[in-house]
Order: sequence, then structure tokens, then C-alpha cells
Amino acid sequence: MATGLPAKLKPAARVAGQRQDVWSIINEAAASSPNQPIVNLGQGFFGYNPPPFIIQAAKDALDRVECNQYSPTKGRPRLKKAIADAYSPTWGRKLDPETEVTITTGMLSAFMAFIEPGDEVIVFEPFFDQYISNIQIPGGKIVYCSLTPPKDGATRTSSASEWTIDFDQLEKAISPKTKMIVINTPHNPVGKVFSKEELQRIGDLCVKNEIIILSDEVYDRLYYVPFTRMATLSPEIERLTLTVGSAGKNFYATGWRVGWLMGPPHLIQHVSAAHTRICYSSVSPLQEACAVGFEQAEAQGFWSASITEMKHKIALFAAVFDELGLPYSDPEGGYFLMVNMSKVQIPSGYPFPPHVSSRPRDFQLAWFLIQELGVAAIPPTEFYTEQNAHIAEDYMRFAVCKPDDVLEGAKERLRGLRKYIKE
Repeated sequence: MATGLPAKLKPAARVAGQRQDVWSIINEAAASSPNQPIVNLGQGFFGYNPPPFIIQAAKDALDRVECNQYSPTKGRPRLKKAIADAYSPTWGRKLDPETEVTITTGMLSAFMAFIEPGDEVIVFEPFFDQYISNIQIPGGKIVYCSLTPPKDGATRTSSASEWTIDFDQLEKAISPKTKMIVINTPHNPVGKVFSKEELQRIGDLCVKNEIIILSDEVYDRLYYVPFTRMATLSPEIERLTLTVGSAGKNFYATGWRVGWLMGPPHLIQHVSAAHTRICYSSVSPLQEACAVGFEQAEAQGFWSASITEMKHKIALFAAVFDELGLPYSDPEGGYFLMVNMSKVQIPSGYPFPPHVSSRPRDFQLAWFLIQELGVAAIPPTEFYTEQNAHIAEDYMRFAVCKPDDVLEGAKERLRGLRKYIKE
């Protein structure tokens, strides 16, 4: 029960008694660090604006009366058509913007549409933390499977593809109550792009057991190896698949909160109904700007430039860990770098606050990096259950979607780790 509240006013169980989350811990550490300002490579938001043609589209939309009013609950027709046109080539057929696309704000609508108390949802660890609350709110039970890092990940830089699925564990996780499985490719935080073969095996299991597939593909414009969409593998798999997209990730605008789900009409209609009940409609002028983004991105060379730019940033930033001899998981997609810091020795008796000292080693590493070097990163055990947190306790997640000068500044500060590295 929240301190100071009488029993009658106690908060709902879904929010009561939760421990301090990673975002508030890192922000608190940053606020108390003597190294000001902090170089923040923690939360995955961009350090630069969307391209000018999209910014201009947003400004223009604000001058139009209809763009400052409610949008249709399923989304603005122009944006749905732009999405259908942009994605149809990768589907190998034309998507119907009226029945196979719906505009959302977050993924809660997908879970609210199908999950009821007692339904089980399979999630891979490490997971995007919002999955957990989104599944629990409608009463779902989470069943976890692990992505296993390479055994020698502490001694050599390896490809994110080497984080592997234990398919025996996955099959055992499936029960008659399994309603949905969540896939994230390209993956946050690992940077893994699930191979076509991996997706096919998952998809076949879902077809066999009649399981809805929620394929979170929000980093689908940032891939550096061949990328396969789950929904394109077969008609049987497509029938079960909801695909998630995000303007925030596509257009460098995480604060816009415009996303979409694509899928067959018999699934999408229920997602639309849930979204209507959650927030009615998404932000109108920004939907219009996103439509322009899709309409012009190809001609502007934006998609290819995004990939080139992010690959450059990953290589630029990773170079400091090559210098320091700290191995990392080389991402196949997205903009996160997972660095193994098992060689970093925190001085004995270092003064951590109780809420940090009681957490896994990566939280202590994160606090230490902020206090001593002025660089903020995210401890990835936040994306694990307690019993499996040991898998990631030596890793740190850095977001490289920042200006080059910010990355160079972080590199210079991180060189201060040399005196703490023990072979």
C-alpha cells in the first residue's frame, strides 16, 4: 500500500509495491553525478530531429483545421494508405489500408484485444519492459523463454545473431492456455535480427498450436543484414500475425507516439476496437506528417541514408570498446550496443545507495559509469526476470542514436575505464 493512504484508497495491485524502475534510477544517478552535464546514452531517444521534409509536414498540418481535430479511430486515411503503399512491396501483395492497417499509440491495444485473465503469452528474455505491464493489465500470464548469448561473449566481440533461441524450451513453454507469442526483430536490446529459419520454426509452432504472433518490428528500417517479416513466411502464418510499426523509430520522432499495427482483418478489427476504448484516436497533425514521411521517404533517399548513418554511428562508438578490449554484441539492426563489462572492476567498498546495491551488478556498473565518468547507459537485467538476470549482469546497453560529437564525447569519457579494467 502506498505510504500515507488509508486502506480504502490503496492503489490497484498492478501498480502497487513495484520496485523503482530503471529509468528513474538512471535519472536519479545522473542528477546526483558530479560530472555535469551527463552524456546520456541510456534511454533510446534520438539526439537530433526528424529530417526537414517531415518537420515541415508537421508544421503545415497544424495550419489545417481537420488536422487539429479528432482523427478517425482507426487512423487518418492518408496515413493508412501511405503505410499500405510503403509496406506492400515487402509483403509481396497489396495491403488493404481500410481492413489491414490501424493506427495506434503503443502496443497495449494488441494485448487488450485478445488477452483475458489466465491467457498465457510467451515473451523472450531480454524483453522490452513495456510488454510486461501491457500483458498483465488485461490479466495475462507471462511465460518466459531466453535468448542465450554466446558462451564466450565476455572474451570476444560477437555477432548479435549468436544470441540463440532454445527451441526445446520454447516448445515446452507452449500450453493449451498459450494465446500469443511476442517476437521483437530487430531486437531491443540485443540488436539481433531473427533469421528466416528461426522465424519459420516459431511460425510453424504457432500454426500448429493456433497462437497469435505479435511481431514487434519497430526497428524495421534499421537493419544491416537480410531482414524477414514474420507475416510474409506463409499464408498460414500471416493469418495469425500482427505486425507492429513505429513512426518514432522510423522518423526519429519518439515523442510523437504514432504507431500502427498491420494484419489480417479478423485480427485488426479487434485491435482497432481496443484502441478506440483506450485513447480513441492518435495525434492528428502528427499522423498527417507521418503520411508525408512515407510518401516522400524513398524519393528523398531517407531510408537508405538512415541505415548508412546508423551503421556509421555504431562503428564510431564501438571503436572505443575495441581500444579498451571490452567485447560487445555487434548489432544486426536497431541502434543499441550491448557491451560486456566483466573486465571492469568496481573498487571495493564503492558507496552505492541501497536501491542500487541490492540490484544486479549491471545496475552498479551503470551507477558507477555515471558518477565516475559522466556517461549514462542502461543495465539490461531490467529486461529479465530475477532468476535469469545473471545472463546479462555484466552487460551495459548504450543507445548510439545521438549526434557524432556526443558519441565522441562519450568515447573520451569512457577511456577513463582503463584504470578499472582487469584482465
